[in-house]
Amino acid sequence: MLVVILGPTASGKTALSLALAEKFAGEVVNCDSVAMVREFDLGTAKPTAEERGRARHHFFDCVHPTEYITAGEYVRQARPVLAEISQRHHLPIVAGGTGLYLRALLEGLFLGPQRSEELRERLRESAARRGQDHLHRMLRRLDDETAGKIHANDTPKLIRAIEVCLMSRKNGLRGKMSELWQQGRDALRGFRVVRLGLDPDRGALYERINQRARQMFESGLIEETKSLLEKYGAAARPLGSLGYKQAVQVVHGELTREQAVQAAQQAHRNYAKRQMTWFRREPEVCWLRGFGDDVGVQSEAAARVEASLPRRIHADERRS
Repeated sequence: MLVVILGPTASGKTALSLALAEKFAGEVVNCDSVAMVREFDLGTAKPTAEERGRARHHFFDCVHPTEYITAGEYVRQARPVLAEISQRHHLPIVAGGTGLYLRALLEGLFLGPQRSEELRERLRESAARRGQDHLHRMLRRLDDETAGKIHANDTPKLIRAIEVCLMSRKNGLRGKMSELWQQGRDALRGFRVVRLGLDPDRGALYERINQRARQMFESGLIEETKSLLEKYGAAARPLGSLGYKQAVQVVHGELTREQAVQAAQQAHRNYAKRQMTWFRREPEVCWLRGFGDDVGVQSEAAARVEASLPRRIHADERRS
């Protein structure tokens, strides 16, 4: 069996994953793309050292700051880990907010063309010259259906979608990502998947998001960002992610500290909205009305997992 914990940022996915891992001898598999990157700590809300000591964790701090793990590479690495956890008779628990990676892990990827760094660089330069919305307009001309599913500010996804369209046509294949998605997808096999979705009150969630964003800056996010800039420069892609982007603007003198905090809070709230829109499309989700650190939510989640466990695991737990 495989447990998946999904939900918006700051909804308590880490807390719930730990509670279930401790109760069911589970191991946590990260599904947040930025949290995979080493040295990016304060802006990613990674589990603390104490939390990681409570259960085994996978896919944290495993990517170099100047590298990028694609959804396809994540699937190739994560699926064998899920199998190994299950072979140890432990419960794999996937938790994280990167919806594309989660969907790829569970449903598989289309057989699209390989990356073209030359094309990607041209697209990035074009966006820098003509404005951020240029890539979104380009994708709408190439594949309007896919463009409608990608936010205009999500540069990596826009570039990949445009790359798929252009490289597919060059190779004589269908030229739309929306069409390729329907072909050749290799869904995860061998697991009964239990999806648990966190759906806290919107006002309470936004309050937590605001508190978390402010705490990131108070804990030294600007200082961490400055150090990363000095060490890696623009080659560190996560510096464009939420929180870090605003901290970079402070370092460059484009925003005051308080302006950056408010901008980060707004960006995280907008991100939470997009996450919920994405996760609402996931099939067979058991939605839990509250935060992952709520005792009642944890009890309800544990009951859902308990009801889905094979009898052999129940018997093993009673003997232990």
